[in-house]
Amino acid sequence: MTTAVKLESVSKRFILHHDRPVSFQDLVVNFLHRRNGSREEFWALRDLCLQVAEGETLGIIGPNGSGKSTILKLITRVLEPTSGAISVNGKSSALIELGAGFHPDLTGRENVYLNGSILGMGGKEMRRRFDDIVSFAELEQFIDTPVKHYSSGMYMRLGFAVAINVDPDILIIDEVLAVGDLRFQQRCLEAMRRFQGAGKTIILVTHDVVTVRDFCTRALLLYNGRQWDEGDVVEVTDRYLGLLASLRPAT
Repeated sequence: MTTAVKLESVSKRFILHHDRPVSFQDLVVNFLHRRNGSREEFWALRDLCLQVAEGETLGIIGPNGSGKSTILKLITRVLEPTSGAISVNGKSSALIELGAGFHPDLTGRENVYLNGSILGMGGKEMRRRFDDIVSFAELEQFIDTPVKHYSSGMYMRLGFAVAINVDPDILIIDEVLAVGDLRFQQRCLEAMRRFQGAGKTIILVTHDVVTVRDFCTRALLLYNGRQWDEGDVVEVTDRYLGLLASLRPAT
């Protein structure tokens, strides 16, 4: 089976800066005395090895701060790994942050074409797809309004509509679907099921165990940046629920 996404011993480190200067005077004093404040290494991911097969739907779960969104940003090249290698076979389309890829001063219409060009779609092709994007997002009335005036739900609807209408081989979705109302969430899931039926690859980050069990073909559980479990969706989500129970403070 063809591999759509492969991560080989991938780690991601961030440097956290403490005691940063709060005024220009502090900055000058620190510079003259060569004080940079304290620095702390934070490893968002450690030695992750993962293969996602073409046509597979992978659900990534884990408590907050486990590294779930970091994986998606690495796959989409928003971030580069500190170590390890990542390969992606096919065109990917992602919805990983509200408003990501949107320019706030541009209208919805202008942002649709901007995102299409970023994803490699020509102007003629985007004109052909434009009406479907706007119709799916249900933003006909606001498509010529600058997106800085959009609500978070409007942002999400337009971002998802673009993501699914640029004909990607790999669809990457973060927890942002939780922003929409229940009816629109259902429409998104129906669209993603059509992707499954077409043999597309889907990578989904979510806290919703029911969605993982009903929708995904495999699950990955992360905790503290490390892979805790991978495989059958029921077994992995059961372990996730057990992990959450163990993390609750005693009453």
